[in-house]
Amino acid sequence: MESPLIRSGLRRAIASSQAPSQRQTAVCQRRWLATPTEASSGREPVRAARPIQFSQDKDQFSRGNSQGRFSRSGPPRGGPAPARGGPRDAASDLLLKRIRILPASPSYFTATPHYTDDLLALSGLLRKHQLLPQLPPGQAPRVAWKTYEQYKAEVDEPVRETRYNRLLEIIKRLNYIHPDLMPEEVNTALDRFKRTLQPFLNKPKPILIDQYGRARASGRRKSSTASVYVVEGTGEAMVNGKTLTDYFGRLHDRESAVWALKATQRLDKYNVWAVTSGGGTTGQAESIMLAVTKGLMAHEPDLKPALRLGKFGPLSGQREDYSLLTRLSQLALSRVTPNASRGRSPASSRLARCPPGSSVKRPLCYYLQIMYYIPFSSPIT
Repeated sequence: MESPLIRSGLRRAIASSQAPSQRQTAVCQRRWLATPTEASSGREPVRAARPIQFSQDKDQFSRGNSQGRFSRSGPPRGGPAPARGGPRDAASDLLLKRIRILPASPSYFTATPHYTDDLLALSGLLRKHQLLPQLPPGQAPRVAWKTYEQYKAEVDEPVRETRYNRLLEIIKRLNYIHPDLMPEEVNTALDRFKRTLQPFLNKPKPILIDQYGRARASGRRKSSTASVYVVEGTGEAMVNGKTLTDYFGRLHDRESAVWALKATQRLDKYNVWAVTSGGGTTGQAESIMLAVTKGLMAHEPDLKPALRLGKFGPLSGQREDYSLLTRLSQLALSRVTPNASRGRSPASSRLARCPPGSSVKRPLCYYLQIMYYIPFSSPIT
């Protein structure tokens, strides 16, 4: 019988004669070999592990249970294994069925289980409470909902933006339920989709009038900022230590700065001192306009509706021109015969693009209407 030394020498010679790749594979296979050989005759033989002893505790295999380890209290190694088919084996099978891992959500095997659960939950709430009284359109509480990026990062799923928009439609529909009749479960569901910071809840500090009768307000426009004092007076206006005419060379900028006083007919009743910086003259003039508006509302809060009507600024002076053109166009359309608009022309094709809200300029539309419909021989009265 050949000795182990001769066998190992022959193996080394054969391995050295092979290619390097095959040699490494052979060595790895020799190293990873775990089957007992004759050389391990003096060691303990390999036997099967002891059977697991199950108990009636549902949390037997939980991490927090110190006794939830696999109990190896059975017959000693090498002893006979327990016979199968008895009452103990039936109890073990029952426990195995009980501890089988099941997904917590029925949507676990979809690509977006959290999104699917949210969609199903909100849809169920909508079906359940769809008959509750709603608020009129546009009067629902203003809420800043989570953006698509925030929701996607929260659920950590490949949710598409179109699917999240579908979710937002249901959320906004539930938000229209009357606040006095809003169910608690709907409030809880909507709170999950609200942002942490709600900008609509931020209320500006009220502007107070000091002991000298001054109302201090600030305004921003583009990169310009302005700080303005509004006090009752004779209509003087100072900007950065200069008069309004000296500081703003353009008439448009001067009108923009004091437009709030002009729109409410208060030019000769208040004095304005303004300090502005940054940006150009247009931005500075409009920032002063916003600050003067705030200061004027501190003196007379009832002027808010009038200031809202005059929010178009200096351009609202063009309303008279628009009203004149409107009257001319209505007069022209009233004098058109039914067959006059059947003949197509370049002007009529342009008129098709002049409905309200179109991209064609309003004066151009009125001009086209007048030039196309009014005969040159008929005077306008």
